[in-house]
Amino acid sequence: MNVLRRALITRALACASAAVLLAGCRTQHALAPPEDSAPLHDYLIGPGDSVNILVWRNPEVSLTVAVRPDGKITTPLVEDLMASGKTSTQLARDIEQALGKFIQQPVVTVIVTNFAGPYAEQIRVIGAAAKPQALPYRQGMSLMDVLITVGGITDFAAGNKASVIRVREGGQQQMRVRLDDLLRDGDISANIMMRPGDVLLIPESFF
Repeated sequence: MNVLRRALITRALACASAAVLLAGCRTQHALAPPEDSAPLHDYLIGPGDSVNILVWRNPEVSLTVAVRPDGKITTPLVEDLMASGKTSTQLARDIEQALGKFIQQPVVTVIVTNFAGPYAEQIRVIGAAAKPQALPYRQGMSLMDVLITVGGITDFAAGNKASVIRVREGGQQQMRVRLDDLLRDGDISANIMMRPGDVLLIPESFF
């Protein structure tokens, strides 16, 4: 009897170990956990943005300019000033410093329009989305917000095999997300908060 019992226990343990190994082979990436709060984030100016520069009591040097592809702007009295990667307040202080050579104690306000943001902070959606594109990151942006902007996924998308590629300190992380559950079943637990620079990869189904 003891020999038979030991044999049954040994067989059960072997089956359990095999199940664990098979499950590990099927899981490519950890499932992204839902998050309750969005990260605090100040908007940074990027190429393609428009900045409205207002210099108090100096309308002749107040104007709206576009941020060039190299990230710089050019205004009267200020040439090739780097704007990309700065907040509107930081850019205003830099313009004040540059104008200080010509205007006594300039007071500058910068208002950003036509938001694009730095390339490194854009959300990129690639693969089987209705409209794959790069999106400017916005405070509080969720996975659902991204999907609404790109028009959802195609009929051939493998939504529950999609993943978010995120750069963290020390390396890159790839997390599986459940787009089918979110879009078709309304499972809000599948919604996650996005981060600046995230890449949403949506593969196509092969059957």
